[in-house]
Amino acid sequence: MATRSESDEPQGTTPATGRRDFGRLLQGLASEMNLLAHDFAASQGLHTTDVNALLAVMRASEPGATGEPMTPGRLRDELALTSGAVTAVLDRLERAGHVHRSRDGADRRQVQIHYDPQAGSLAARWFAPVAEATDTVRADFDPEELRTVARFLARMTEELAVERDRRRS
Repeated sequence: MATRSESDEPQGTTPATGRRDFGRLLQGLASEMNLLAHDFAASQGLHTTDVNALLAVMRASEPGATGEPMTPGRLRDELALTSGAVTAVLDRLERAGHVHRSRDGADRRQVQIHYDPQAGSLAARWFAPVAEATDTVRADFDPEELRTVARFLARMTEELAVERDRRRS
């Protein structure tokens, strides 16, 4: 039985929308985002893992998030770190002024991690050129195209999260 190779594309598929090309484009985007995160981490005296933890804390505090506070255990699960590594990451982020920890009012045993909004201004300044580049690129697309791109990126993120969870279980 013949199987389709990765380079085989359905009839009528243009090279820019084929699986391999999409894969390369996504890899390039992910690589550039990772390099920017690495550079930001270095500029703050942090590790790349610290930036990933900071992003997880920020996502948990965004409007529309699950409503569950970020905890060291949840962060450990999300980043697949040991408890000791999470403690070290949080210590660095707290020293750098990006997060603070507090005890839950109802259950004093539970520690919650909060993003420090003042630290956001530092990140906003550092990432301002990225935001400007985003605006420049967005201007090249009409609203319908942007909705399609946003839908694609959201679905890819969802599917990759499912795959990550599947591999971890």
